[in-house]
Amino acid sequence: MPRFHAACALHPGLSLQLPDDTARHVQVLRLQPGDEISLFNGLGGSHAARILRMGKHTVDVEVLAHDPSDNASACQTHVALGMPANERMDWLVEKATELGVSRITPLMTQHTVLRLSGERALKRQGHWQGIAQAACAQSGRNRVPVIDAPVGLRDWLQALPATSDSPRCLLSFQASSLPWQSAWGETPSALTVLSGPEGGLSLEEEAWAQAKGFQAVRLGEQVLRAETAPLAVLAQLL
Repeated sequence: MPRFHAACALHPGLSLQLPDDTARHVQVLRLQPGDEISLFNGLGGSHAARILRMGKHTVDVEVLAHDPSDNASACQTHVALGMPANERMDWLVEKATELGVSRITPLMTQHTVLRLSGERALKRQGHWQGIAQAACAQSGRNRVPVIDAPVGLRDWLQALPATSDSPRCLLSFQASSLPWQSAWGETPSALTVLSGPEGGLSLEEEAWAQAKGFQAVRLGEQVLRAETAPLAVLAQLL
């Protein structure tokens, strides 16, 4: 059954006109009245729905049964990372969503090439949120991760609470960092992962993070790309 994200309230028995972006995706597949689809709004679970009418630019549906399953990762993982350049951030958002990330915060650091603020930052945030929604539709996830607007690393760290009940880890190149496997015993229920851009975080930035309770860890002997390292963490937590 084709799956679509619909940013609207959903409940059995409701008849509604789908949001414009969802309707466009339905029309691209040339679906017809009577066809059944699956809708999710990112808040948990999904709904079967039947197409009632296909207009030139609109699609009307009747919402049917609700499936409460979430297909969520056991660990609520917040990834904060120095934004990789070009299309690599798009790719990371897509793959991190498929691997179960709960939240992504794009950071501007001392070594970050991409700098965004104001309207450009909000536009890019919306673009990444759309990528996450599409990745959920494809992968079967029913909760869409939150994609934050880009923010400076120091500002983000200063806004964090001084302490946390869940682990905070910093992916580091430093020899003194702990092996990933020994940072904790059982997989935590929640985790915040801080990862640098191309070139990594500076020593000063790592010190800022450690002052906020981040434990420096390393994934192995290989030096992973900026867009690969967070995915390696998510894959191990999945």
